[in-house]
Amino acid sequence: MNVAKKTLGFVGRLLACCVVLVLTGCAATGNVADPRDPLEGLNRAVYSLNEGIDETVMKPVATTYRGVVPEFARVGVRNFFSNVEDLYIGFNNLLQGKPGDTVSDWSRVLVNSTVGVFGLIDWASDMGLDKHNEDFGQTFGRWGVGDGAYVIWPLLGPATVRDSFGRAIDIYVDPIMRYTPVPTRNTLLVTNMVSLRANLLDASRILEEAALDKYVFERDAYLQRRRNLIYDGTPPRTEPAQ
Repeated sequence: MNVAKKTLGFVGRLLACCVVLVLTGCAATGNVADPRDPLEGLNRAVYSLNEGIDETVMKPVATTYRGVVPEFARVGVRNFFSNVEDLYIGFNNLLQGKPGDTVSDWSRVLVNSTVGVFGLIDWASDMGLDKHNEDFGQTFGRWGVGDGAYVIWPLLGPATVRDSFGRAIDIYVDPIMRYTPVPTRNTLLVTNMVSLRANLLDASRILEEAALDKYVFERDAYLQRRRNLIYDGTPPRTEPAQ
């Protein structure tokens, strides 16, 4: 019960911050370089903060993790958390009117949680049950909710106003966030964060070498990727600006 209350409180605070940022963006004056990013000045400041945290904490820890933990164990960790995600990925597919994908997602959970030893081995993919990528932000997008302003959150990274509300729900329904005892839950959360960062080490190195303005590159890549995810890889064509 205490975990649920704390999680709900966090969700409430996140949603309140969304509202504040929207109001701040609406009140902003002056020329905006990209209309999708009216909070660019604030976003760049938070981006720099996140970059500093990543360089001093997350990247070194992830590098050590990849250097010390054998690959088969890292794959098992990644599969375990992916299996947990399939629970609410299936629910989002159901909300988006894709019952076939829902059955596939929950079948993945059944197979990988049993034959795959609590999700450590991804037998479901070998059986032809494809992994999907859905969340509540995408669900809202499928329902017709617009992006809203681009936002970068401390530690959580890039989002839009719509995706921020979706992410708050993702966090609330995440079984790991609701797991007790709390020390075990926190260990699982940290392990997942380190695993995710370790998987991005090569991509971040390429980004550092290729992008003249990493902020703009990541913003455009994020918005394009989210659009593709919402429309399952076939987004409608947009009319050029007049």
